[in-house]
Amino acid sequence: MYSIQAVIPSKENRLEQRTLHKHLYASRNLLERFFCRIKQFRRVATRYDKLSERFASFVALTAAFIWLF
Repeated sequence: MYSIQAVIPSKENRLEQRTLHKHLYASRNLLERFFCRIKQFRRVATRYDKLSERFASFVALTAAFIWLF
C-alpha cells in the first residue's frame, strides 16, 4: 500500500543492524524540526479554521514566515 521505510538508526546492541541512509535521516530531521516550529503558532496547533483551504493557506503563510525569520 505505502512504501514507508524506517529512517531511524538502529541500536548498537542489535544483532542485525539496519542500514542507515544519512540523507533520508537528515531530511526527516529537517521535517521534524519544521513541524515543531510550526506547532508553536497557536492557530495552526489548534486549527481554528473550519475550511481546509483557509487552514492550508495559513500553514503556507506560517511556513513562509518561518523561512524568512
